[in-house]
Amino acid sequence: MSTAEAFARLRELRLSDPGAIRTALDARARRPLVRGDGRLFIVAADHPARGALGVRNDGMAMADRYDLLERLTLALSRPGVDGVLGTPDIVEDLALLGALDGKVVVGSMNRGGLRGSVFEMDDRYTGYDVPSAVRDGLDATKLLLRVNLEDQATVRTLERTADAVTAASSARLPIMLEPFISRWQDGRIVNDLTADAVITSIAIASGLGASSAYTWLKLPVVPEMERVMKSTTLPTLLLGGDTDAAPEQTFEAWGAALELPGVHGLVVGRTLLYPPDGDVAAAVDIAAGLVHGH
Repeated sequence: MSTAEAFARLRELRLSDPGAIRTALDARARRPLVRGDGRLFIVAADHPARGALGVRNDGMAMADRYDLLERLTLALSRPGVDGVLGTPDIVEDLALLGALDGKVVVGSMNRGGLRGSVFEMDDRYTGYDVPSAVRDGLDATKLLLRVNLEDQATVRTLERTADAVTAASSARLPIMLEPFISRWQDGRIVNDLTADAVITSIAIASGLGASSAYTWLKLPVVPEMERVMKSTTLPTLLLGGDTDAAPEQTFEAWGAALELPGVHGLVVGRTLLYPPDGDVAAAVDIAAGLVHGH
């Protein structure tokens, strides 16, 4: 089936047979979250649901859903790519395209803090919750936890995050927390990427919920990463993020951080899906090699 035919079928199923989504998810061939070398390489695609469509200097780079899906399916087809992180719309599109068999699927939970909004710090839970993740047979969930000591919306996020961690633990569902110390600056949110700030965010995130048994961390690569990783015993994946650095510098930083104790892999989205030279497969293959040692 050609790409055009696959997308035509996707549109038709969404129009005339919404139940096909449940069928596709139920039929998905699953795998353990961690296997073999104990490493994970996850491609992230939950940015659009928070209104974050930009990559580098192109503010609408992710706006074409068909282009995004082509990039995602290509990435998922490459050796060493373990799975995808997405909101329900992305996950369901990929399921209908048959791209999720044998892959880890991580559901994104809170996308309510829209980029650039006056309520950006109110990171409400507008995507997956634990019951829907279990219903859809997801392998893990993920949430964003930005802590702003000068914004009262933070306390609501902390409380709801604690509830999500407790529910995930009760369901024995791994939950990945992506914490930051954040602040308002010139009308926008800026994350503090110093080692001290990341360590503080880890301390806050790690204590949320009635049990940390199924809690993972998703952390940015920052200076003094060795000291950062000494602040937690929780399994950790590295956050790739969108960066203006040269690809060689980015890969070098990831490679060094992946060697640290407690680091079990990488979660990257825009950096690999929209590389400067446009070669998605090559960028993904380099990252897979860093994670799995190919």
